[in-house]
Amino acid sequence: MSSPAPLRKPKPFVIGITGGIGCGKSTVAALFREWGLEVLDADAMSHALTAAGGAAVDEVALAFGEDMRASDGGIDRRKLAALVFRDKNAIDRLSSIIHRHVIAGLINGVADAGRRGLGAICLDVPIPVREGFLDLTDYVVVVWASEDVRLERLAARGMEPAEARRRIRMQMTEEEYSSLASTVLRNDGDKDELRELVDGIVRDQLHARGIRLLRAEPVGGAADLGDQGDIQGDDVDHRPLK
Repeated sequence: MSSPAPLRKPKPFVIGITGGIGCGKSTVAALFREWGLEVLDADAMSHALTAAGGAAVDEVALAFGEDMRASDGGIDRRKLAALVFRDKNAIDRLSSIIHRHVIAGLINGVADAGRRGLGAICLDVPIPVREGFLDLTDYVVVVWASEDVRLERLAARGMEPAEARRRIRMQMTEEEYSSLASTVLRNDGDKDELRELVDGIVRDQLHARGIRLLRAEPVGGAADLGDQGDIQGDDVDHRPLK
């Protein structure tokens, strides 16, 4: 007599967080963390891929030249950025390398969360790709801010206005992001206002489904509500991928 198949744990409820550079998606992710939710961060994965020993280092060096290697064995991101942001074909090649690895990491991360019995998990992803993001998520949160606010945040990072505008123009428009959203969070105010919006999502989407969470004491007040993305995060690609 064959033994019964092991019970499969249900897939966690997946909240996807996305938005353009300087809109504040990483801040929203941090607010979900206050509720104890784990966040799979595509930007962090991208950094690891091109750091010393990263899985994409050899592929990037092969595609763009051995001189792209930094002294520590990783990829010199500044040098790579100077190349790809002036060549559409180059940025497409880089995106294809990075996205493939990141998507695999997100898929594996959600599967692991299910095996561990987590009720919910967040994905923090700058580009809402269909495979590895939209097909994994149950609820998509688009974070958006006015261009003036985004430019101010990027200037605070040391980015020149012309460069900031160019990077914004390379990315999806507000309409393109919003068409994929379950909800859009406007992030032109302070952190407390944003926290209230995130709290509402937790109540309406998680508590209502019986996923009980307790929030830790909020840390800090109004801060830089933009994101800290660079060549490997917000800026790698500029269009939705199918």
